[in-house]
Amino acid sequence: MKFGDMTIGELSQKMYLACSTTTDLIDRMEKSELVERVKDPSDRRVVRIHLLPEGERIIQEVIAKRQEYVSELLEAFSEEEAIVFNQSLTKLQQQMKRK
Repeated sequence: MKFGDMTIGELSQKMYLACSTTTDLIDRMEKSELVERVKDPSDRRVVRIHLLPEGERIIQEVIAKRQEYVSELLEAFSEEEAIVFNQSLTKLQQQMKRK
């Protein structure tokens, strides 16, 4: 995956979720054998979340379907509207990164 193995805290920050919410999601994903918790070899106190092949497959499938859905929605936008929308999303993403 793009970011590799991460701790719950790192994953929470990337997803803009509370650690408790992320922990609940990871617990469910672990039960479904989509991820596994692994000890960090350099610091055994640290636990990292490792994405398993089935988890990777599902993520790629969801991303593809989401991209297709958004593309279909954007067909109703004029070129100018699409540019403004993209600029607004970029600004929103930049603001989220600052928080």
